[in-house]
Amino acid sequence: MGTEARIVFYASDSTVARAAAAAAFTRIAEIDGRLSDYRVDSEVSRIAASPAGSVVPVSDDVVFVLSRALDAAVRTDGAFDPTAGAIVALWRDARRNRTLPDPDRLTDALARTGWRNIRLDTAARTVRPAVTGLRLDFGGIAKGWAADQAMVVLRSRGVNRALIDFGGEIVASEAPPGETGWRVRIENGGAGDIVLLSAGAISTSGPTQQFVVIDGVSYSHVVDPRTGIGLTNGRSATVRAPTGWLADLLATAATVVDPDGLRRLRAAWPEAVITIR
Repeated sequence: MGTEARIVFYASDSTVARAAAAAAFTRIAEIDGRLSDYRVDSEVSRIAASPAGSVVPVSDDVVFVLSRALDAAVRTDGAFDPTAGAIVALWRDARRNRTLPDPDRLTDALARTGWRNIRLDTAARTVRPAVTGLRLDFGGIAKGWAADQAMVVLRSRGVNRALIDFGGEIVASEAPPGETGWRVRIENGGAGDIVLLSAGAISTSGPTQQFVVIDGVSYSHVVDPRTGIGLTNGRSATVRAPTGWLADLLATAATVVDPDGLRRLRAAWPEAVITIR
């Protein structure tokens, strides 16, 4: 998924530790192999290569993540949209080349974007794209889900005091011995704020780390799927939630939506705390 994963935990002995770490990273690699659009052999890439109307079998991981992402797309009127992969790819090139996406290519990418252009059958575990070249991008949910699943693996092996950092998506179980929580630093443009986290997740999204300045305008790596343009509002969002996938999703969505959309996010997911900077 284009980033690094780090796991810190307490175990009863080194044998348990090595086995638990290996199993957790194996699960992360499995999810990466299914959800990453950086891999040409992933399920996401297979869907992108399928013509309109094709029925594509998918794994339980894709079913779970896509179903939650499509639900968020409906609730946000497309401000969060997992079908924006073609647009995201153009902006990756824009950050690398420091030039705005070609208008014609952006228009073409927008034509292949839209959550209504894909059908998910959760019972049959299949996906049907309505347009050829539809590209899924799970950048706003997959890392959180992978961290959640790695934590499930650790717990199954008796490791209950752990923290997983997957590209800045943080999931924690119980606190370290003698502590009330794991110390997590939240970027705020300065020295950062320290928060204590246990039995939950935290995610921050915004232009602090990934952005590009073109003709004096700073564009975030987060794009608005409705316009195809990288965000320029400079907004960052930090979300605390029970699970990594939800914190990841809401942090991304909160940077895109307007004030009314933010109110609707908070109403739809009252179990999460959304902070805007």
